[in-house]
Amino acid sequence: MSAREHGYVVDLRWTGAAAGPTRSYAAFSREHELAFAGKPALRASADPFFRGDATLHNPEEMLVAALASCHMLGYLAFCALDRLAVVEYTDSAYGTMTETSGSGAFTLVTLRPRVVVDDDRLERARELHHDAHAACFIANSVNFPIVCEPEIVRAGA
Repeated sequence: MSAREHGYVVDLRWTGAAAGPTRSYAAFSREHELAFAGKPALRASADPFFRGDATLHNPEEMLVAALASCHMLGYLAFCALDRLAVVEYTDSAYGTMTETSGSGAFTLVTLRPRVVVDDDRLERARELHHDAHAACFIANSVNFPIVCEPEIVRAGA
C-alpha cells in the first residue's frame, strides 16, 4: 500500500499589530486570527499566564481540543463499523504543560469521554477506545502520553 499525503492549510494573521508594535514584552497584543478556507475564522491569543487574552482560544487549548476531537471521530467511526450505536458522546479533556527554564512542554493529556450507547456490549464499547487511540493521527504525532478514562453508560440506565 502506498503512502497517502494530506495537506492542511491554516492562514495566520497577527491582528494584535493594530494595538502597536512589539516594543515591550509586557505590552504587545498576542491576538491573532486563524483562517481556514471556506470556514469561519478563529480568533486566538496566548494563554493568560503569558499575557494573552483570556476570552480567546490559545494554542495549548487547541492542542488538547485536537486530541479530544481526533479521538472522538476515530471512536465514533470504529463504533459505526462495529454497528455499536452511540447516542451521546461528551469529553472533559485536560492537558498538563510543564514550564521549565523559560520553555514548556506538554507532559500529559487525559481524555475523559462519557459515552452513552444503545447496546448491551459495554465492554466492546470500552475496548474501541484503544482502537481509536491507536488510530488517532494527532495522538500519533505527539511525544507525550495520552490517557483515556472512558465512562460507558447504557442508554436508559
